[in-house]
Amino acid sequence: MSSIQDGSVGQVDFITRHGLYTDEQREAIPRLKAEIERLGLRTIRIAWCDQHGLVRGKHVMAHDFLLALRNGIDFQTATLFMDTTNNLAVPMFAKHGGGIGVASLCGGPDAILVPDPLTFQVLPWARSTGWVLSEMYLNSGEPMPFDTRSLFKRLLAQNRAKGYDWIGGLEVEFYICKLEDRMLQPEQSGWPPDPPKVSAIAHGFQYLTEERQDEIDPILQMLHDNLAQLGLPLRTMEDEWGPGQCEFTFDPTRGVTSADQMVLFRTATKQLCRRHGYHATFMTRPGLPNFFSSGWHLHQSLCDVNSGTNLFANMGDSDEVLSPLGRHFVGGLLAHAAPGCVFSTPTINGYKRYRPNSFAPDRITWASENRAAMIRVLGGPGDRASHIENRAGEPCANPYLYMGSQLVAGMDGVARKLDPGPLEETPYESANAKLPRSLMEATAALRESKVFREGFGDAFVDYILLLKQSEIDRFLQHVTDWEHREYFEMF
Repeated sequence: MSSIQDGSVGQVDFITRHGLYTDEQREAIPRLKAEIERLGLRTIRIAWCDQHGLVRGKHVMAHDFLLALRNGIDFQTATLFMDTTNNLAVPMFAKHGGGIGVASLCGGPDAILVPDPLTFQVLPWARSTGWVLSEMYLNSGEPMPFDTRSLFKRLLAQNRAKGYDWIGGLEVEFYICKLEDRMLQPEQSGWPPDPPKVSAIAHGFQYLTEERQDEIDPILQMLHDNLAQLGLPLRTMEDEWGPGQCEFTFDPTRGVTSADQMVLFRTATKQLCRRHGYHATFMTRPGLPNFFSSGWHLHQSLCDVNSGTNLFANMGDSDEVLSPLGRHFVGGLLAHAAPGCVFSTPTINGYKRYRPNSFAPDRITWASENRAAMIRVLGGPGDRASHIENRAGEPCANPYLYMGSQLVAGMDGVARKLDPGPLEETPYESANAKLPRSLMEATAALRESKVFREGFGDAFVDYILLLKQSEIDRFLQHVTDWEHREYFEMF
């Protein structure tokens, strides 16, 4: 291969020079190359999960992808400066890193995406196409301080050094709608664009009925077949409450795998539905009549890093529903719930879900087998499968930040032996503090959080706050339908 071509992809031997692959990743490369050749793949999508949980990246020709396994691939950093609809939160051409605290990022220079060969997939719906997750590095070889997958992996490594591994299980609600009008006229392509016009694929509000689910079975089977080919550990597909609202659950996995699976699941679902004339949305509360809120219930526990033994299970003589470690972990989640909402519920829309008697929590509580609580305990004394479920999350959250926030908060509870207090019998009637009523309240709590500043780092917390403030400012400048109806005639 010519030196000209070699130098056109990333930086020559970037991954080797900076020692960025583990032995396991290096050993996977020959198998990956053989698979690409055997299947005749033409294009590999190098995917990167941004700060919002959106997947960005490049479609790279197969021969250049093989170079990227040595060199990485160049990728511009402009997206780091953008909020959810690509509005610049700060001027990226200003001094001092465009206002995000990294001087080398001033002007939006290229960074390097490093593919993780252990995440390689062949996309069953895209002809001759592979897919791989990546992490972002500065040109110096240092990790990009705002790369969320790297951040979560660092937190996992810290806990493995203490003898703990994190186990996560996905339970995700979302809507599938029939796509009626993609709204692609130039005047509809604003910033953000007009949302597509859709219709329901079935009537709702018949919870878990076989009839409703059978109505949409062809769509579900199409998703199942593709997700199975991706190796995602799909467990159930359920008809939820709203019209076309689904819940998919997945078997638990250790470490970063659950977060990677969530990224792939959302990406696959949206692409597959669009290709078949549907629109899938992971927005929490769509602005459509009779559409109920969706949540992301995150199941989790800690296990022994060597034996895999569930460390949340109370196998002793007490009648506690969790082990002391599990109780302290819950204590941390409750103590840091308000600032943690920025990561579990990062959109303005998500806070419309926190309502009493709504199957979603409205205050900071824990309970045994009670869906009104923020933290629901599944299991009990002597149950080796005992674990907890955080019901505060929204399905569009960045999985690395949502899961990472659980580790930061929970392990602070373990370190300080925080007592979560008594289990609530009626969480909606609890005297405990309410969850933040808005993203504004949540960001105010995060700004003062010493625990998240220590766990995620001051620079990262300030960065997220800056992006969220841009989103908040744009929202506050928008005149809503409610305001117009309330004031236009009478005043």
